[in-house]
Amino acid sequence: MKQPEPLVLVPGLMCDGTVWEHQIEACGTGREIQVPDHADSDTLRIMAERILDQAPPRFALAGHSMGGRVALEVMARAPERVSRLALLDTGHEALAPGDAGEREKAGRYRLLEMAQRDGMLVMAREWARGMVHPARLSDAPLMDAIHSMIARATVAQFAAQVSALLGRPDRTGLLSQLRLPTLVLCGREDSWSPLARHEQMARLISGSCLVGIADCGHMSTMERPEAVSKALLAWLQ
Repeated sequence: MKQPEPLVLVPGLMCDGTVWEHQIEACGTGREIQVPDHADSDTLRIMAERILDQAPPRFALAGHSMGGRVALEVMARAPERVSRLALLDTGHEALAPGDAGEREKAGRYRLLEMAQRDGMLVMAREWARGMVHPARLSDAPLMDAIHSMIARATVAQFAAQVSALLGRPDRTGLLSQLRLPTLVLCGREDSWSPLARHEQMARLISGSCLVGIADCGHMSTMERPEAVSKALLAWLQ
């Protein structure tokens, strides 16, 4: 029997393997799975290079949130090593010019200042309010898992990853060059990375498959784990 292709699952900002827990269980039978640790990397380029240094020669690649942007940096550097690509609750454009970009900067720096002043857990509780579907805010196990995951990271790591996101390159041109099985997925109520952005990405990527997860915000892999795992299994097969 043919060995399943290795899978690299890239977490997003302040996330770790917890964000992929259900997907690792669902997709991991007989399959090598890696979840990269971004550590103190302060550019998406460095994060991508760390993945390429540690990954198998050829692998399937999925990224959530900031991890999707890191996945695009991997594709920009070594497309021949990636067999298929999944982009979840993410984006492809650089920091917007003008007022929109300044608002994003201000929002990210406000959270960073809160983490520096009050600690990561306090910041996590504030930040996570906008990261899930409003109906899930009362789901204590879900919210506790998100808060605890974010709080495990250090303020220094948060600062480095904020810097990486604010310095992100524009990868619009790359999307139209992709020629591999690609899944584009997001929660339909994702306020951080809205469905319209993913529809645009799917239009740019030839032959891609777009999946919108109903009643779901930005943390799709944890909010609706069964639906996301189902879509990833279909993509892998």
